[in-house]
Amino acid sequence: MTVLDTILVTGGAGFIGAHVARAAAEAGSSVIVLDDLSGTPDFPPLPAKVSCVRGDIADRSLVAKLIEKSSVTAVVHLAGKICVGESIVDPSAYFDHNLVRLIALLDVVREIGPKAFVLSSSASVYGDAVSPITEHARYAPVNPYGATKLAAEHVLASYGRAYGIGWAALRYFNAAGAHPDGTLSERHDPETHLIPLAIDAAMGRRPPLTVFGNDYPTRDGTCERDYVHVCDLAAAHLAAITAIDRHGEVGAINLGNGRGHTVLEVIETCARVLGRGVPYTVGARREGDPAVLVADGSLARQVFGWQPARGNLGTIVEDAACSRGV
Repeated sequence: MTVLDTILVTGGAGFIGAHVARAAAEAGSSVIVLDDLSGTPDFPPLPAKVSCVRGDIADRSLVAKLIEKSSVTAVVHLAGKICVGESIVDPSAYFDHNLVRLIALLDVVREIGPKAFVLSSSASVYGDAVSPITEHARYAPVNPYGATKLAAEHVLASYGRAYGIGWAALRYFNAAGAHPDGTLSERHDPETHLIPLAIDAAMGRRPPLTVFGNDYPTRDGTCERDYVHVCDLAAAHLAAITAIDRHGEVGAINLGNGRGHTVLEVIETCARVLGRGVPYTVGARREGDPAVLVADGSLARQVFGWQPARGNLGTIVEDAACSRGV
């Protein structure tokens, strides 16, 4: 038995989770997806050997049954809430979903196994840190979403030390793109990510895009982000599980391309790929948005050999457009 034999993917019906589940199944792992479908209408199309279960990660009896019945060897935890703006107006829901329910899940893991646990974390733990951001940057989240992710990392590190759980916390920068064959896409409800919003606005499927502020200290005044292809993120999760098997504690790792693109640059790229303009208006700044978030991703290369394969912004937009039928 290897640590990649059977993987439980919580939140596996979501955007990143579905790509992780598919990548793991295609790599030969048995995969169980657990999702309450609160953020997506249904389970996405996944390989037939992926078992999809609707349920809450805080349901300890259900989680224990899934782990024991399938002899789960690793958990990839992606279930949670992800919208910065929503976290500001409803922090209670974010601390419940991203922290309290994580603790319930970890309590089952520490009692019955498995010994490998990969946490979906976020660059939001850094707040307004100077880019490119290394894992040693000061932690100063500027919104409750980031605060819940940082708290979750602290909990996981404590459980790892006390109970012998091997762990990694993968700090995503901006997940984007879609599977190149078009079968998996972003299906957030409501959609909040820039690239699918821009594509849909260009295609007349929704009103013009709103750019939240154009007076940031960046080259064109709009926020700058490091966009990472979701398939590259999925590959990183499998690499992290293997690294846990070798080293035990992997710790917190940035996942980014090391290149930033502003909102207007993303809009321009979408327009070029689609061959049509992206209508947009400029609105006020959105509370909780740092000006720049760009990764130093060198530690991921050193620790588990991760190298993004689809990091070009044009490729990311092309794959996202294909997944949306464009």
